[in-house]
Amino acid sequence: MTDPIVILDPADPRIEPFRDVRDRDLRGRQGFIAEGSVVLDQLARSRSFRARSLLILENRLAGLEARLAAFGPDVPVYVAGAKVFDAIAGFPVHRGVLAYGEKVEGTDGETEWDRQLTEIRDQGGLVLVACGLSNHDNMGALFRNSDAFGVGAVLLDGAACDPLYRKAIRVSVGSVLTVPFLRMGTPAAIHSRLAHLGFDCLFLSPAGKIALHALTGHRPRALFLGTEGEGLDPALLEKVQTLRIGMAPGLDSLNVATSAAIALHHFFSLRPD
Repeated sequence: MTDPIVILDPADPRIEPFRDVRDRDLRGRQGFIAEGSVVLDQLARSRSFRARSLLILENRLAGLEARLAAFGPDVPVYVAGAKVFDAIAGFPVHRGVLAYGEKVEGTDGETEWDRQLTEIRDQGGLVLVACGLSNHDNMGALFRNSDAFGVGAVLLDGAACDPLYRKAIRVSVGSVLTVPFLRMGTPAAIHSRLAHLGFDCLFLSPAGKIALHALTGHRPRALFLGTEGEGLDPALLEKVQTLRIGMAPGLDSLNVATSAAIALHHFFSLRPD
């Protein structure tokens, strides 16, 4: 960890990436903002992302020294008092920990992803496919569930929201930074690629033909999840294997992140000891 750099002026150009966080969440920025000490841990151990700089609330610095030591001398640590910190961010940041990060180049090439997916398949692993998800809370929760239940990778169609949105990272408790993910086009194209690789592709739907509890055995599987409300494309569902979660009558479906947790836990329980 480098010696902390004290920031006294919210207009200091050195902390430009942290300025007006909420507004720039909507307008977009180069890189991403990660928030909170637990997320900081995930960023430190990520192989796909790296920190460019850190902004720490002055009264939190002493308690974070061990965590900050995980970052190299090329990562500046800026420190500010509460008034300056909040003026920089544009709102009260109660956690007092912000990191500005970026993707490590060369970690999402097609050859590298072919290797990763083949390795997941050979281990009988899991892939989660998010189709059209527009809610950042659900996206973050999907990554947290994926991390908890050993998902090897998350694939996104072209319509899914950005997992690197600040709120998605926070809800995922940083799992977005450690679970590999890739945007791959349409659900049909993703299905074709995974099926060709040898994954058992299952599309979750309230009207699915296969009951989740009926699935046994350890094998490579890909779980496809649709957008909130509308779900997966009915035309596509007619051509693929569909999966349902047993429920009491009276409710048509579960939240997508809850559904994913139930299904992924079932698949995880089928792993050999």
